[in-house]
Amino acid sequence: MASQSSLCRTSRQLSQLVSRFSGARFYSAPVNGSIPVAKRKYVPTSGTYPQGFKVSGTIVGVKPKNTTKPDLALIASDTPCAAAAVFTKNKFQAAPVTFSRALLQQRENSGLLGVVINSGCANAVTGKGGLEDAERMAEEADKSLGADKATLVMSTGVIGQRLPLQKILDKIPAAVEGLGDTHKHWLTCATAICTTDTFPKLISKTFSLPSSPSIEYRIAGTTKGAGMIHPNMATLLGVIATDAPISPAVVQPILKYAVDRSFNSITIDGDTSTNDTIALLANGAAGGKGVASEDSADFKAFRDVVTDFATDLAKLVVRDGEGATKFVTIRVTESSSEDGARKIASTIARSPLVKTALYGKDANWGRILCATGYSLISEPGHPVNEVEEIVPEKTSVSFVPTDGSPELKLLVNGEPEVVDEARAAQILELEDLEILVRLGTGKKEATYWTCDYSHEYITINGDYRT
Repeated sequence: MASQSSLCRTSRQLSQLVSRFSGARFYSAPVNGSIPVAKRKYVPTSGTYPQGFKVSGTIVGVKPKNTTKPDLALIASDTPCAAAAVFTKNKFQAAPVTFSRALLQQRENSGLLGVVINSGCANAVTGKGGLEDAERMAEEADKSLGADKATLVMSTGVIGQRLPLQKILDKIPAAVEGLGDTHKHWLTCATAICTTDTFPKLISKTFSLPSSPSIEYRIAGTTKGAGMIHPNMATLLGVIATDAPISPAVVQPILKYAVDRSFNSITIDGDTSTNDTIALLANGAAGGKGVASEDSADFKAFRDVVTDFATDLAKLVVRDGEGATKFVTIRVTESSSEDGARKIASTIARSPLVKTALYGKDANWGRILCATGYSLISEPGHPVNEVEEIVPEKTSVSFVPTDGSPELKLLVNGEPEVVDEARAAQILELEDLEILVRLGTGKKEATYWTCDYSHEYITINGDYRT
């Protein structure tokens, strides 16, 4: 009987042959919009959502061919929220990024009611007209919600094209009319922000705070992203909502801390989007003592809740990487600096040679070592720099299986091991894998999450605008 890999290879070759004659393309995601079987386990069937928030997903048809998928999301609170956001550092920042940053500064992180999001068009690199479009989206949402300057705006999709603004404005009242707080509402909202995503990304959980142990607080969030993912935000779009009583004075540092350890530690293809935005809204609807001081136990507890929550959301983005077949954790330990460990992990995670080897289930650890070796060197034309974090004679590389079996050592203190290729192949058959790099130069460490590169990634992005 043919092996699974042989069958997959044959299927892929047939797909390429047919597409050559028919112009058809074959994707890992079903063309009818249904969720791939392998991804359904990541979609929740129920949830526990924060009090006082309602959401909706509405079909607009931002892309003319879309007549069935919701592409306008609205998240709104019954009462004003403390709010914060972190944004892309890309110099070509989309109009919604510019608008939302200015609004948060103007409102001093208080008095916000919600977020309106369209998919299908990024409204990025669209000049003054694009900024006016973002402003009008917010104004229409404010009007429909009975508010004033209280709505953030996000957009995702193709760069360099203007929004079909009137179509969106005409549907915002329907989006408000459709607001609800059920699991179905939240899942539809999560679906509305998807582009090349193969499944909606939605998480909810409950937690408590030290000062109010008897109160059940709730937090829920949705995110989108499958390509152009290498966030560098001061992933990608995301909104996190909670009914905990968080002061506007502390909401921004909480979110920044969380994002640095979650969304800023993932990569799919190394491209930092023009639109990356993660927002946090807290309406205090569950009551209890307000979190107002960075020195309080509640602050630290809530910061950790948001960090863990954001990490789980960010991992879903990696699991839905365009064409991805593997979820890979890159862990760099025993470094003389945290920044160095982070840069090494990021470089390995972005290496096309590492990512393609993982897709091919090839234990080519030399590519991992190569990426480690160039990660901290000076740019061409600059003097050779000292790299104290990396000493070849102290460096070790291993595959760590996710099935609980012992790690497979590939390199130990600069000396190559005799690799059991059969066991390496078994490890690489697993969907999840950890690559562990021990530098032997200190005690600092960093973690990145990434995926592999497949034929599908090229196909999806080669056809993105068509």
